[in-house]
Amino acid sequence: MHRSNRTLATAGGLLLATALTCTGTAMAASSPVSSAAAAAACRPLADAPAQAQAIVNAACSQIGVPYSWGGGSVHGPTYGQDYPGGGPGAHDSQVRGFDCSHLVQYAAWQGAGIALPEGTWNQARWSGATARFTGAQGTAPLQPGDLLLWGSDPANLGSVHHIAVYLGNGKMVEARESGTLVMVSDVRLNSQYAGALRIAGTGQPPADTKRFMTWGTDVSLRPDPGTQRPPVARLPGPTAVDVLCQVHGEMVTAEGYSNDAWSYLPQYKAWISNIYINDPAAWLPGVPNC
Repeated sequence: MHRSNRTLATAGGLLLATALTCTGTAMAASSPVSSAAAAAACRPLADAPAQAQAIVNAACSQIGVPYSWGGGSVHGPTYGQDYPGGGPGAHDSQVRGFDCSHLVQYAAWQGAGIALPEGTWNQARWSGATARFTGAQGTAPLQPGDLLLWGSDPANLGSVHHIAVYLGNGKMVEARESGTLVMVSDVRLNSQYAGALRIAGTGQPPADTKRFMTWGTDVSLRPDPGTQRPPVARLPGPTAVDVLCQVHGEMVTAEGYSNDAWSYLPQYKAWISNIYINDPAAWLPGVPNC
């Protein structure tokens, strides 16, 4: 078992590692809305499906949270890492907040149960996108909840270094740079604008299940809530899983934690130790007993 580095939560759960994304230095100027007005202004500003609206609402719930380079997870703000270029981000390890990609990741997960990958460049190239739009199209075809992209080479999605959530009417919510707060801004249709992707419309958890993320690599799924029988499948990396119910089974110890809770994953017809589910609680909230 090769385990990824991550931050350990206080309640016996495990949080995913923070990947360093976005820049820690200033971007091109735009027109951020004042802090007081931002909370009221941050909402879907055009018609959109319920799933897209939920993505916007999750992002907007973080208005006023500080930018922190490398900070944030699907669960909320975390302490970041010091930006090596100095400037306002030089002490981001002491700032609890989000960088741009983790704000987007949080909004997608909390709003719609959509598991985006780490890193702006990976999010920009995400294979689960339901639609894509070029920079030349501007904002005309976009709906609230779409993800806006900026890159050093707009023709190359691997160069994307900033990402934000579209609100409609030319506005967006973003974690822009060190020294600022999550804010509402005008969309910057500058020379680095690389277009947008739509993530709304992807699959939702089946009825009576609740979606969680796993952590680690090569995680074994078992035919029973224990390790005595061979795995029926393995998860190669962090994966979104839909949990039907949980039981107390064999005690598992990993990374200094012990837990006897196991969850049933109907899509795999298999069990996973709750040790490998990325949630602060050892016994998953909102999941019934089997």
